[in-house]
Amino acid sequence: MAQTPAVASGPRGRGAGRARRVTGAGGRLGPLGPLAVVAGAYTLVQLAFVLPGSGLGWDETVYVSQVGRDAEAAFFSAPRARGITFLVAPVTALTTSVEALRVFLALLSGAGLFLALRVWRRLLPVPVLALAGALFAGLWITVFYGPRVMPNLWVALGALFTVGCFLRAARERSDRAALAGAGAGLAFVALMRPGDACWLALPLAGAALLVRPWRRPALVLVVAGGVVLGCAEWVVEAYASHGGLLARLRRADEIQGDLGWQPAFGHQLRSLDGRLLCRPCDVPWRQPLTAVWWFLVPPLTAGGVLAAVRLRRTAVVLLPTLAGLTLAVPYLLLIGYGAARFLLPAYALLALPAALCLTWIGRAARPRRPVVAALAAVLAAHLAVQYTVLDGASARSRSSRAAFGRAAAELHRQGVGPPCVISGAEAVRIAFRTGCASRQTGGHDGSVTPAGLAALARGRPVAVVVTDGHAPPAYARHWRLHRLPELPGLRDCRAYLSPSARPVRDARGAGP
Repeated sequence: MAQTPAVASGPRGRGAGRARRVTGAGGRLGPLGPLAVVAGAYTLVQLAFVLPGSGLGWDETVYVSQVGRDAEAAFFSAPRARGITFLVAPVTALTTSVEALRVFLALLSGAGLFLALRVWRRLLPVPVLALAGALFAGLWITVFYGPRVMPNLWVALGALFTVGCFLRAARERSDRAALAGAGAGLAFVALMRPGDACWLALPLAGAALLVRPWRRPALVLVVAGGVVLGCAEWVVEAYASHGGLLARLRRADEIQGDLGWQPAFGHQLRSLDGRLLCRPCDVPWRQPLTAVWWFLVPPLTAGGVLAAVRLRRTAVVLLPTLAGLTLAVPYLLLIGYGAARFLLPAYALLALPAALCLTWIGRAARPRRPVVAALAAVLAAHLAVQYTVLDGASARSRSSRAAFGRAAAELHRQGVGPPCVISGAEAVRIAFRTGCASRQTGGHDGSVTPAGLAALARGRPVAVVVTDGHAPPAYARHWRLHRLPELPGLRDCRAYLSPSARPVRDARGAGP
C-alpha cells in the first residue's frame, strides 16, 4: 500500500495499459455528464416516488420541531445531533409545507450526490463513478431518505466526499482545496452524527500515520480538527443541557440499547423489506428476496479491491473500502436492533469497489456481449425489487400522514388547540400536527413529572393518548374519554382530555 499513491497519481507502462483497457478511460477522465445524469435521475425518482402525500416520521418530527414555525420543540434526547435541523432551518423558517421541505431536500441530495462523486474524478474513471452512483442511488433506502429530515444519507454523502478529498490531498501535497475539503467533510459528518464521524476518522487517521508517502502533520491535523470542529456544538450542548459530556454519553448509550457486542446482521436483513426500524427485531424474515443484493456486496467489494490491485489503484479503492467497513461496525456488531438507513454511509463507500468489480467483469469477459447482457438483466431485476419495496414504504408514509391528520382534526374538535400539551402514545407526531407541545412523564423522552403534567392541565388543554388496552395514568383517570381514529400499528386509541379541553360546539355555546 505504501507504493500505491505514487503509481495511482500517474499510471505508466503495463499497469496503465491494463487500466485503459479495463476502464476505457485512457489517460484522461471523461466528461462529468454521466455523473450529472445519475444525480438528476436520483432527484427525479425522489420527487416521483417519495414526495406525493408523504408525512413526517417520528424522528423527522423531532428534528423539524426544533426549527419549525408553528410548533413547540419536542424533547431532544441525548444521542441526537442538530446538524440536520440546521440543514432544513432555511425552509422551515419560511413555510410549514412538508412538500416544500421534501422538494428542497430532494434537490439538495441530488446536488450532494453529484458533488460527492465529482471529487473522485481524478481518482477513478467517470464510468466507474457513474456506476457507483447508480448502485447507491438505486437502493430504496437511498431514494426514500433523500427527501427526508434524517441525518444518515447526509453522513453517507459527507463520508464519500471526505474520503475522496483525503485521497486527493494525500497524493498531491499541493492540493490545498482537497485538504480543506477533507476537514470540512469530516466536520459536516460530525455535525450530523458525531459517533459516525469518529468511526470515519479511524481509517483516515490510520492511513495518515501508517502510509509512509502520506505521513505528514497536515493530514493528521485536518482529520482531528474536522472531528473536533464538527462535534463542538454537541459537546457544548452536553454541558448546557445534559449535565456534562460523560453524562450525555452515558445517557446516549442507555437510549441506544447499551452499546456492546450485539451482532445485528439478522436485524439488518429483516429491515431491508421496508421496515424503517426493527426494534425489537424478533419478527419473522418473510421476504428474503429483498436482501439478495446484500449478500452480493462482500464478493463485489473483494472483487473490486482485487481489480484495483491489478490496475495499480490499490489505495484509491482500499481506503474507501476500509472506511465503509469501519462505518458499518457499530451497526452490525454493537447495536441490538436494525434499521436499513444505518448502513447508508457504508453502502455509499462500498459502491466504489463494487462498481469497479462490475466494470472489470464486463470488460474482461469473453465473449463480452452475453456477460454484459446478463449483468444488465441482474441489475434490472435488482432495481425492480428495490422500487417495489420503495413503493410500499412510500404508501405507508402516505397512509400514516392521513391517519395522524384525522387524529389531529378530532382533537381540535374536542377543544385541544394551542397552547396545549399531548402526552402518551405517539405524542410527538400528534402534538406537531395539532400545534401542541409534547411531554412525556417517563421513558427515553421523559421531560415532565406526572404532578407537573397535572399542574399544566389546570391552565391549558392536555390530552393523554392511550392505546392497545392500556390503562390511563392515575392523574387522568377521571378526565373526559374520547376515542380517536386508529393510528399506524396501534389499536384502541383513546384520548383522556383535561377539563380545560371543551368540544368546539360547547365552547361556542358558552359565549355571549
